[in-house]
Amino acid sequence: MRNGRFLLIGVLAFGFWTGCGERQKGAAPSLKGTIGLSVLTLTNPFFKVIADTMTAEAAKHGYDVIVTSGEFDVARQQNQVKDFIVKKVAAIVLTPCDSKSIGPAIAEANAAGIPVFTADIACLAPGAKVVCHIATDNLGGGHEAAKAIIEALGGKGKVAILDFPMVESVIMRTQGFKAELAQANKRPDVDIEIVATLPGGGVKDIGYKAAQDLLQAHPDVNGIFAINDPSALGARAALERAGKADQIVIVGFDGQPEGKQAIKEGKIYADPIQFPDKIGAETVRAIAKHFKGEKLPKEILIPTALYRKADAMKDPDLK
Repeated sequence: MRNGRFLLIGVLAFGFWTGCGERQKGAAPSLKGTIGLSVLTLTNPFFKVIADTMTAEAAKHGYDVIVTSGEFDVARQQNQVKDFIVKKVAAIVLTPCDSKSIGPAIAEANAAGIPVFTADIACLAPGAKVVCHIATDNLGGGHEAAKAIIEALGGKGKVAILDFPMVESVIMRTQGFKAELAQANKRPDVDIEIVATLPGGGVKDIGYKAAQDLLQAHPDVNGIFAINDPSALGARAALERAGKADQIVIVGFDGQPEGKQAIKEGKIYADPIQFPDKIGAETVRAIAKHFKGEKLPKEILIPTALYRKADAMKDPDLK
């Protein structure tokens, strides 16, 4: 009986240690810390993709992510940064609501010894230290948008820009668009004039109102460059209401599903499309490299790709 009891205890002990070993093999990486993320808005699917991709990629590297949204309110975003500091997060990632006004919040994080990264939208405030900026090549995308509108108009016409100049990424898009048109206008076959730059707000309702104002002031306009898909879709709704949907071409920016669907349906001519999933993943990889002591460039840029109706017709994700 005694030998039987020892045998049973031995079997149970072996099973216990074997079971522990199996659980440990399948366990997730031990938690290294938390990343605090504050995006411009979660009402725009682009930033939702950045947040979701960052969360998934961070888990692979052993980090949690706290996701918050400034919803275009820099004061709210500043408070979110303060909260991250109180929580002692390992790193902070921002897509600033205002590229200049976010400076003091970043400076607070700097003083607390927390590394700050920016994604999609850069900080333009002097004195605020950012380890690395990961974003679309917005300047290059602006050039692509201008090429698309030249193509759509056959090189002749009057165009307007629906802008959102509070954020660095849009400043770069507009700059690239204007630079490409200025260069193209040196050719004898191109004559395109920018007749207006209006605040499109980066959202549908403001884009709608801006397009209405544009039609009042410049009824002979031929094309619109809207700096993102929501403002492009708002502009399209205004054109439809005014009965001018077939007379004015729109070039957007982003490549959101709703924007791509509008391109397929001929409501938007083209988009320089972004890759928010790549931005999210590259941001986490940059953070992981930073904590390993690797030297990072000040900026990591991801090129856009021009997306037209022909691309939309082959897109398996569209209806």
